[in-house]
Amino acid sequence: MDKPSIGAPRTEADLIALAARVQANAYAKYSDYPVGAALEDDRGRVFLGVNVENISFGGTLCAERSALAAMITAGSRQWHRIAVVTRDGNTPCGICRQLLAEFAAPDAVVFCTNGEGKSQTYRFWDLLPHAFDAEL
Repeated sequence: MDKPSIGAPRTEADLIALAARVQANAYAKYSDYPVGAALEDDRGRVFLGVNVENISFGGTLCAERSALAAMITAGSRQWHRIAVVTRDGNTPCGICRQLLAEFAAPDAVVFCTNGEGKSQTYRFWDLLPHAFDAEL
């Protein structure tokens, strides 16, 4: 699949394909659990991320946070869709959910897949219904 041009409408399958492609670049030396993510911002731009592990486990960066950091670095402050590819189709971890919540659109969607047919779509706020919020 050719990478869609910036601003081109992307399907769920496009985002999943981009996340699956980048998953091969993950540095998962300690867990052997490579993860790829493709996050789409409110302007239709896609930012890619992979997990980068460290022997000091607290220093590990998840793929979702890696993609989010790229989005923020590019000057964007809101995302609408993210595709996450793992070997078993798991959802983002709690730390990722909380950080994603800071920048999630009200209608944000998460596509979780194993890249081989098992796929589940979630409304982001269903995954983190009671996010920590300083406004409470």
